[in-house]
Amino acid sequence: MCLERQIDTVKILLDSVKFSGDFDAVNFIAYKLEFPMPTLMKTRTALFWFLCLSVALVSWRFIPLGVAASMDFMLYHMQDRPIALFAHIGLAPVALFVMPFQFSTRLRAKRPGLHRWMGRIYGISIVLAAVAGLSLAMTTEAGSIAAVGFGLLAIVWLATTVWAVWLAMTKRIALHKRWMIRSGALTFAAVTLRLYLPILAMTFGFETGYSIVAWLCWVPNLLIAELWLLPRYAPLRTKAA
Repeated sequence: MCLERQIDTVKILLDSVKFSGDFDAVNFIAYKLEFPMPTLMKTRTALFWFLCLSVALVSWRFIPLGVAASMDFMLYHMQDRPIALFAHIGLAPVALFVMPFQFSTRLRAKRPGLHRWMGRIYGISIVLAAVAGLSLAMTTEAGSIAAVGFGLLAIVWLATTVWAVWLAMTKRIALHKRWMIRSGALTFAAVTLRLYLPILAMTFGFETGYSIVAWLCWVPNLLIAELWLLPRYAPLRTKAA
């Protein structure tokens, strides 16, 4: 598209949009003109992959180090309910590790069979990890606020993922993609928890910070996912896919 046509298109779009200088109108115009944002997209994608894979790998530190040395605040769970503990801390990172592969458009297009198999791994890991997480939340010693926060996370995580898988199995792919965004936002709580908890612990102390992060690690993630799914952001989702 030559410069003159771009200018003409901008004028037409500005006339057709109630432009108030807001971010939505700017992105709408950028999308219509097909302006590339390769650096932003590549940076965002690389950061997403790095956080998912690195946090998943760090979460498995209990394997070489043991629970007592690597996560002593969970030690009482190992003594009282070891199966639930190891199911959660062992399988939740599997879902986190697999997630960026599942959101890869290239993988879905070139290797649909692998995408389906990895989807099964993702779904089964979450079902087991969420059920185990609910058990841990109900018996936590961190207090009722943390218990309810993590308990609701486990329930919503389980429900959104099971529904997303069911939609894929019944070939309702458009809806499946939307519910996978919700599931992914909740899976990403493993990342946001580890980003927020040190700051909250230094600010409010570990016990209070832990109660806050039980909600903060997932509620904003889900709200952002819901905003992202609004019709106004459909063009951006198309370019991000």
